[in-house]
Amino acid sequence: MNTIGLNTEYLRHFVNDGELAGIHEEVLRAKRTLLTGSGRGNDFLGWVDLPETLSPEIVQSIKADVERLRTQARLFVVIGIGGSYLGARAVIEALQSEFAAMQSEGGYPYIIYAGHTLSEDYYCQLMQMLDKYEYAVAVISKSGTTTEPAVAFRIIKSHLENKYGKTEAAQRIIAITDARRGALHDIAQQEGYRTYVIPDNVGGRFSVLTPVGLLPIAMAGYDIDQLLQGARDMRKLCIDSDSLNENPAMLYAAIRNLLYRKGCKVEILENFVPQLKYISEWWKQLYGESEGKEGKGILPHSLSFTTDLHSMGQYVQEGERLMFETVLSVAQPNGHVNIPSDDKNLDGINYLLGKSLTEINHNAELGTILAHNDGGVPVLQIVLPTVNEYILGALIYFFEFACGISGYTLGVNPFDQPGVEAYKKNMFRLLGKPGYTN
Repeated sequence: MNTIGLNTEYLRHFVNDGELAGIHEEVLRAKRTLLTGSGRGNDFLGWVDLPETLSPEIVQSIKADVERLRTQARLFVVIGIGGSYLGARAVIEALQSEFAAMQSEGGYPYIIYAGHTLSEDYYCQLMQMLDKYEYAVAVISKSGTTTEPAVAFRIIKSHLENKYGKTEAAQRIIAITDARRGALHDIAQQEGYRTYVIPDNVGGRFSVLTPVGLLPIAMAGYDIDQLLQGARDMRKLCIDSDSLNENPAMLYAAIRNLLYRKGCKVEILENFVPQLKYISEWWKQLYGESEGKEGKGILPHSLSFTTDLHSMGQYVQEGERLMFETVLSVAQPNGHVNIPSDDKNLDGINYLLGKSLTEINHNAELGTILAHNDGGVPVLQIVLPTVNEYILGALIYFFEFACGISGYTLGVNPFDQPGVEAYKKNMFRLLGKPGYTN
């Protein structure tokens, strides 16, 4: 299987083989708790088997909707917050050109996002774009009452109906929501929207391999069959093997918990290719929301190198020793650029002639790892052969499965998020929502 691997070479001064052997049984118990559904949060384990249980009819239906809408829409607006949009955005931005907004990519709509902010300026600018271009919408919410996407959908629905009329507007809206109840479910039934179901047993941050993620990814023109195949193959590896040497999810969970117990309270997920930025954003929600509870948990942080070496590099090198680094390392690029010769060599970089940018970038990565290691920072590499749909599917499932094991090893319920309600109660009270007044 041409998939991801873990390089632990730069951990050996911080985690030894005896410590890994010592935590192996604990991690294995956490894995068995996950697979048997005997732990807390066991009503949200539908994602574990999702690559195998997702109906082929759903995949075909998504493809049919893409074909129906791609010729009608230059823009496709994905309305959602947290897990309702981060997974899709992570995959899309990892695969698309950095300059996709300025070019047409194979006749597929350009994906834009709403419902993830309450910024008035953002929506003013968005409405100006929607005035100019043909568009369609996916609105993603189990309840339909979460403030940010509910506000966005009300604004955009009104605009869509004014632009196209109610009948055509309804044909340009796809709702991804609960199967039986909730405000969005009821609106979709009343208005006749095309709908997909968010499974009851799959939480938002684990939902990227449901229609929540698959529809926007397919609408952007990417191969969801390959995405699911990568996840399917990684699932088999994670489930079949109980060896730390053979099961990357178990090894990652073991390393995280060992380092946490040694005082590494912050994990920095890093990349040296900017298109992986939103993989980090999705990962931050996955691990932060799963483990940050009961006064416990590693704080997930992210940096994009070499850019952030010129801002945060100083702190990582010489600041307080409270962190470890996990580097997403990409072995092969999907394109090539040559460095031209310059006889005057005033910039002093002729010594790089004959080297690819990837070779230069890899040496920057290795140089950074060695420097941070010397500075007392443990570094783990997650090595991706390249960036494509198959590898991203494998990476998504790897992170999800490792998250479940890591959370149970930590001793928390990885599948609830009671703390996210605190800000909402204050916001509702301040805005005068009925039932939340002083």
